[in-house]
Amino acid sequence: MRGKVLRPALAYLVTALVLLPIVWMVGTSVKPPIEYVSPVVDLLPNAPTGEHYRQLIDDGILGKMLNSLIVSFGATFLALFAGFLAAYALVRLKLPKNADMAFLLFVLLIKLSPPIVLAIPLYQVLRTLGLLDTLAGLVLVYQVYALPFAIWMLLGFVRDVPVAYEEAALMDGASLFQRMVHVVVPLMTPGLIATAVFVLILCWNEFVYALLFIQTPSKFTLPTFIATLITEDETFWGRLSAIGFIASLPILALVGVVQKGLTRGFSGGLK
Repeated sequence: MRGKVLRPALAYLVTALVLLPIVWMVGTSVKPPIEYVSPVVDLLPNAPTGEHYRQLIDDGILGKMLNSLIVSFGATFLALFAGFLAAYALVRLKLPKNADMAFLLFVLLIKLSPPIVLAIPLYQVLRTLGLLDTLAGLVLVYQVYALPFAIWMLLGFVRDVPVAYEEAALMDGASLFQRMVHVVVPLMTPGLIATAVFVLILCWNEFVYALLFIQTPSKFTLPTFIATLITEDETFWGRLSAIGFIASLPILALVGVVQKGLTRGFSGGLK
């Protein structure tokens, strides 16, 4: 009986602790400035206002969100496409001895490198390609974060696809491309969904490269726009809370849509 009481109580307590910052953020986003600078701490506003959201709309928040959506989804798609091909080659193709491990270690080294270390080489590459201060350039440089993560995560899902299925398709005359598209990809769809969500969150929150390679305010992503709300003279807490709430909505909506596939991907959807 004690365990039956303690476990739900602990679950409710943990849930409350997790939700508290979110409730505080939403509450601050509709508080007038006099309330969130007051020494009296109130979780919810006494005089709710939508002024902070109106100011964000006037500042072009919808355009910044569109930029983030374009860059994040573009980088995620590119990372999944290239990551799947790399993972498939590492698992299925016969490579020279230790070549696969050397490649994976190299990819891991790139992923673990501090972003600023690669900033100058990436700047030179983007300038040569004429992609500086463009969203397409950000899609490319985000692969420094996204592609290694996608490769490492997709390796396990490709290994879970039984080789016998591909051999059966090969006996029926299927080409390598047909086996990948019609056999491997459908079987590892939950893994692709799980990988896509993680990569998308990674790209959605990226700040350093967006700050370094985008100079035009109209092309700012949400993280770089958020940085403009913290100045030497003032921190706009109301707008920061409002944009934090707005920025979380697309990811929450996506996770809600793909929840079933995401759960299968986490639990090993092929088993």
